[in-house]
Amino acid sequence: MKLIFEKSVSGRRSFEIPVSDVGIKSEIAAKYLRQESAPLPEVTELEVVRHYTQLSRRNYCIDTNFYPLGSCTMKYNPKFTEKVAAFAGMADLHPLLPQLRRGETLAQGALEVLYEMEKILCEITGMDHYTMQPLAGAHGELTGVMMMAAYHKAKGNNKKYILVPDSAHGTNPATAAIAGYEIITIPSNDKGVMDLVQLKANLSPEVAGLMITNPNTVGIFDSDIDQIAQMVHSVDGLMYYDGANLNAILGRCRPGDMGFDVMHLNVHKTFSTPHGGGGPGAGPVGVNKKLAKYLPISRVVKRDDGVFALDYDYPDSIGYVASLYGNFALLLRAYAYILILGKEGLIEASNHAVLNANYLMAKLKKNFDLPFDRICMHEVVLSASRQAARGVHAIDIAKYLIDQNVHPPTVYFPLTVKEAIMIEPTENESKQTLDEFIALMLEADKLSQSDPESFHSFPKTMPVSRPDEVKAARELNTNYFQRLSSSSAKKVKETVSF
Repeated sequence: MKLIFEKSVSGRRSFEIPVSDVGIKSEIAAKYLRQESAPLPEVTELEVVRHYTQLSRRNYCIDTNFYPLGSCTMKYNPKFTEKVAAFAGMADLHPLLPQLRRGETLAQGALEVLYEMEKILCEITGMDHYTMQPLAGAHGELTGVMMMAAYHKAKGNNKKYILVPDSAHGTNPATAAIAGYEIITIPSNDKGVMDLVQLKANLSPEVAGLMITNPNTVGIFDSDIDQIAQMVHSVDGLMYYDGANLNAILGRCRPGDMGFDVMHLNVHKTFSTPHGGGGPGAGPVGVNKKLAKYLPISRVVKRDDGVFALDYDYPDSIGYVASLYGNFALLLRAYAYILILGKEGLIEASNHAVLNANYLMAKLKKNFDLPFDRICMHEVVLSASRQAARGVHAIDIAKYLIDQNVHPPTVYFPLTVKEAIMIEPTENESKQTLDEFIALMLEADKLSQSDPESFHSFPKTMPVSRPDEVKAARELNTNYFQRLSSSSAKKVKETVSF
C-alpha cells in the first residue's frame, strides 16, 4: 500500500479555504513563521477517505477478532458506553467553565460523576479515597509512589528501597526508580509466588514499600498476601497494589482488605474503556487514610447544600499530576460500565474471566508445558519449551497464529518462565471462540512435530511478513524515503515540496 505522499499530485485539492478579509495581524515573530508551504500531500477528498479507510481495514482490534493478549486484558468495549461518552452534556462540556457567585461550577453533572466514581471505586477496592487525575496506569503508579515518598518524608523516615517480585510488570521498577528509589528484586518460589524467606532476608528499616500484583503475572493468587503485608508494615513500609490484574477478583476480595495502602487501577483493563495505540488512558489511584492527605489537588467534594465543588485546601498534597480532572471521557465510560453491571454483574465478569482461563489451561496442558500446575486466575501461562526442543519457539507460534487471524498471546513474559506464552481470554469470549483457539494451538503443536521448519516463514498472509530481526536491530532504518529507489524518492519529495 502506498503512502499518501506517493498519491500526491501537484495542484490537487480536497477543499480550499477562502482568503481572509478580516486583516488580522500576526503576533508571532517573523523568525518563527514558516517561509514555505507545509509539505503536505495534495489529494482529493475521495483519495483521503479511501486511503484511511484502507488503513483502518489493516487494524487488528477486539471488534474484529479474538485478542488473547496476556496481562493486557483486551476486553470488548460495549457500544453503549461510547454513546454515554458522546452525550452532548458531557462531550461538549468545557473543563474551564466559569464559576458562579457562590463558587459552584457550571459542570455539576460532570463533578457528580467524578464524586460518585470515587465512592464506587472505594467500595470495589476497599480504599478510603481516590484521585481521578492520572492519565494511565503507569502514571497512576508514579502518583502512588510519590505519595509513598511524601508519607516517609513527613515522618522523617530514611527510606531507600522499593521491593518488587521477579515477575513484576516492568513499570513497577521503572516507576520506583523515577521516584528516586533503588530496586530490590524478590524471587519466586517453586509454587510461582513470592518467596517469603527471600522477602524476610531483604526487609530492613530502609525499605519504603513493596509493589506487587495479586493475582500475579503467572495468573496465580498469592494466598500469603496478608502475611506479606504484615512483614512490610513491620518496617513501616507501604504496600502498593498494581491493579493490572484486578479483573480477576472483582467482588471476591479487595486490595484494601488484603493490607494494601495505595493502588492504581486501569479502567481499560477492568472497566472496559478503549485501550491501546498510546492512549487514551486513565489510571485512578486509591489510598487508605494514612495517605489521604497527600492526594493530588483539586478534589471533588459535596457540600452540605448538595452542591459539588472543587477543593484545593490540602496543604500536604503532592500537587497536580495532570491538568484539570483527568481523562474525563474514559472515566465516564467506566462509570457507565460499572453502573450497568452492578455488584452481581462485576462478580460474574470475574467468574467468567477465571473460568475461561482455566478452561484453556485444562485443554492445552497436555500439549504445552505448564510451569505451575495449579488453578489459575484470569490468565494462564504456558511454556513452549517442548516445542522449542523441536526448533519451534514461542515467537514462531505467535507468528503462526497471526496467519490464522488470531492475535498472538503475550510471549516471553513473565521472564520467570522460559518460552512463556501468556494467554488472557477475558470474560467476553464464548466457549465456541475458545474451542477454535484451542484447536489452532493444538494444530500448531502438531505442525511443530511434522514440519518445524515451516514456522520460520510465518506469517505469510500479512502486508508485513517475517522480518530479519537481527538485521532490523543492527541496521534499523525508519526513514521511508531512504528505502525508496532514488528515482521514486526524488519524485515523492518533489511532489510534496520537501
